Amino acid sequence: MKILFVHQNMPGQFKHLAPALARAGHEVTFLTQRGDVDLPGVRRATYAKPRAAHASTHHYVRLFENSVLAGQQVVRACQQLQRHGWMPDVIVAHPGWGEALFVKDVWPHVPLLNYCEFYYGGPGSDIGFLPEEPADLDAICRVRARNASHLLSLEACDAGLSPTRWQHSRHPAPFQPRIRTIFDGIDSGIVRPNPRASFTLPGGRVLTAADEVVTYVARNLEPYRGYPSFIRALPGLLAQRPEAQVVIVGGDEVSYGRGPPEAPNWREHMAREVSLDPARVHFTGKLPYARYLALLQVSSLHIYLTVPFVLSWSCLEAMSAGCLVLASDTAPVLEAVEDGVNGLLCDFHSPVDIASKATAALAARADLGALRKAARQTVLDRYDLSRCLPAQMRLVEDVAAMRG
Repeated sequence: MKILFVHQNMPGQFKHLAPALARAGHEVTFLTQRGDVDLPGVRRATYAKPRAAHASTHHYVRLFENSVLAGQQVVRACQQLQRHGWMPDVIVAHPGWGEALFVKDVWPHVPLLNYCEFYYGGPGSDIGFLPEEPADLDAICRVRARNASHLLSLEACDAGLSPTRWQHSRHPAPFQPRIRTIFDGIDSGIVRPNPRASFTLPGGRVLTAADEVVTYVARNLEPYRGYPSFIRALPGLLAQRPEAQVVIVGGDEVSYGRGPPEAPNWREHMAREVSLDPARVHFTGKLPYARYLALLQVSSLHIYLTVPFVLSWSCLEAMSAGCLVLASDTAPVLEAVEDGVNGLLCDFHSPVDIASKATAALAARADLGALRKAARQTVLDRYDLSRCLPAQMRLVEDVAAMRG
């Protein structure tokens, strides 16, 4: 079977799925903007990054214009594949940037499986949740327009794949029956507890599981992942736990939402508000994967905060590594973390609650080993790659059977 993956940032959510299908004997091609990534057994095809929407475009539809431009570039790349006599039996695409808009117009009879990561909405979702980004009517109207490409992609696809039940539920009700919920998968064989792990701080100090280590991880340090609340909680936490070392992992770009109004990034913005001791609070930037895993393995308490949005891999990887997790009581975290059973929950908006819960957890950490074991067991039972990957592969095969 010939399978075409489409994702601008290869491999994205298909890191495990594409190579697994290649190992199973299928001919797999990955269409992407990136020219610097390879997957074993997978042929890479590239398309040029499209120009950006014109500044004069109405801000409600600027994202839609970007999506159309990306969709056009994918069409041209698909036509190039056609000219070489290649046609897929099934297409697996992430529609978030418009790449899946027109592939069915190139190959009308080829079934399309979309990765349905997120459908934007108003109440109960990310919009209006953050005090830094209040939801006035303009914001609500803009986010409705933002869904234009998502809705067209939903209409075009034959089936969908969503990683959590809550993310599935955000999609329009008429389309939900065609979307299956399967998480991306955590490789628990690699992401596992290691009592002998060590992590070297930028200044040279080596941390082990014998130290009191508080960890926080995000792709970028920003409000969508609760960074302001986390930083505001640290003075109270550090005052109560004089031996604690805090390690913060993440970049200074913007993945979601907006940048701060009067600072180059949210790290510097919060540094102007909250003064922290550099001997106890350590910023590592983004880490290589092996170092990131070692940090989780020495963590005494891992704090994960998010608005109601996409669930980060880091939350479940922390659980798989046997971390004691303190997480925000927001969707879709509540699907994975049960307070007092396999982790602890706190109020996303309350630095006082975060500091109080973290302080109590660190004081009692010797007695909370059962929560760590239950966190890992949750991953093994529900999110492990050995469970998720075969289910994803069966879904691809089921969708391929829809051909014609």
